[in-house]
Amino acid sequence: MKQEKTQVVIVGGGPNGITAAHFMGMYGIDCVVLELADGILPYPRAVGMDDEALRVLQGIGIAELAVRDMICDVPLRYYNARGVCFAEVKPSAAQYGWPMRNIFMQQLLEGTLRERLGQHASVQLRQGHELLELEQDEHGVTLQVRDAAGEVYALQADYVIGADGGRSTVRKQLGIELLGLTHPRKWVVVDTANDTLDAPYTALHADPQRPFVCIYLPYQQRRWEFMLMEGEDEAKMCEEATIRQLIHGHIGDAVDQLNIIRIRAYTHHSRVAARFVQGRVALVGDAAHISPPWAGQGLNSGLRDVANVAWKLAAIIQGRAAPSILASYDQERRGHATELVALADNMGAVLGLTNPLMAGVRDWLFQAVNSVDNLRSHLLEFKFKPKATITKGLVYHERAELREDDLVGQLFIQPNIEDAQGQRRRLDEMLGSGYAVLGYRVNPRDQLSQPMAEYWARWGTRFIQVNRSRSGVGRNQPLTATDALSVEDVDNRLGEWFSKVRDCIVVVRPDRFVAAITTPERLDGVLRKLAEQLS
Repeated sequence: MKQEKTQVVIVGGGPNGITAAHFMGMYGIDCVVLELADGILPYPRAVGMDDEALRVLQGIGIAELAVRDMICDVPLRYYNARGVCFAEVKPSAAQYGWPMRNIFMQQLLEGTLRERLGQHASVQLRQGHELLELEQDEHGVTLQVRDAAGEVYALQADYVIGADGGRSTVRKQLGIELLGLTHPRKWVVVDTANDTLDAPYTALHADPQRPFVCIYLPYQQRRWEFMLMEGEDEAKMCEEATIRQLIHGHIGDAVDQLNIIRIRAYTHHSRVAARFVQGRVALVGDAAHISPPWAGQGLNSGLRDVANVAWKLAAIIQGRAAPSILASYDQERRGHATELVALADNMGAVLGLTNPLMAGVRDWLFQAVNSVDNLRSHLLEFKFKPKATITKGLVYHERAELREDDLVGQLFIQPNIEDAQGQRRRLDEMLGSGYAVLGYRVNPRDQLSQPMAEYWARWGTRFIQVNRSRSGVGRNQPLTATDALSVEDVDNRLGEWFSKVRDCIVVVRPDRFVAAITTPERLDGVLRKLAEQLS
């Protein structure tokens, strides 16, 4: 049997797997992606992307390309049985540098991701290759793989990422249980083209007679989703004539010009793997957690997984960090993924009420919420979405007792800044692909000891002094900092952030989470604590 060796094998070539491959390529890691399918499915699957996920794509240089095929800042509306909008989610904030609600089509994103994968010489995408068996020991992982011609070969790797979906072979090979429930009601998903309906939003119609969803997609396409009611025949409900009749009830004769791309019935699951890491194998995306679609967080959650685990694997393989840090991926991600599945369950329960009395109570409650300013703002800005917060993991809290306003372990903001050449840029473009240490109106290198300077240089750490806008002596003479980059806080967003934390230095991880907040005097000790966690 032919034997090959690489550093990382990614099983699954969907958006999560290919994004992980981009990170491996960016860090110079030898990587093989195994994907059973020969090509990309030609119809939409995931259709919603949030600001955090776009920021992950920004980290691999894909966000600007991906946004070209997206509709940004799309509202989400809830309608009652009378067709009256009783709740709306319409966020306008962009604290992470991107719009919060964006509609896309997965096949277009996958095409963009794959087109750009060729820029990484260390990455191979093998289509038509199927994982048969997986074994691991303290030295590595061995995979038995069948190629597109039917030949079986052995592939040895230092680490494996399982990104192979809800029916994950990797997870099954490891014997990891998928905990949760399967929802009793199926939904029929219908994708259409040649759409002319003037409804530029995502509409969740909470009609107790038949809840349905209507999603505005790019390029004159639209998705309809209908709940299957008790006793209905699935095959009959998936016939095109039945679907056209259902849609006709909402848009009339305009249904005649629609092209039906696909019709498929789905069973919804709410499940989370018992663990995300086992030995040298990590699960991401649907292999680790499966969510109903109502919060639009399935793919977004998977991209968060990738951002968390990719830099850690690269650091381990390149000898900058101990293998033990891989365990922090489970510690940092599983809780938040579970919370997002619960959010989707709750939103689905609101949408899927079929008892008219209970639906009436729901509508009345939302109407009451809309009459209270702070509650309406909470709904509009999507603030009910659980925020990813790392309390235990590769972060350092200087205070023994955590406070509600402690921003350590949260995603750092991404405002616009101006670089030394006066160019307006998103902050992450200055942070690089490793750790970054930012000082507000101070140079974070000034009081750093030589041992700490040498240690963090091995991580490619960038030290950045953040100055107020126009704080130099002239347009072409901004403030500079010795052995550090210097940027100007053109919109005062960083100044506002630092005023909240009351300290002037922040340490930011490669995945843009805040690793620590401190002062110049304590920075050396804090960096030593972080180094101990990584060693």
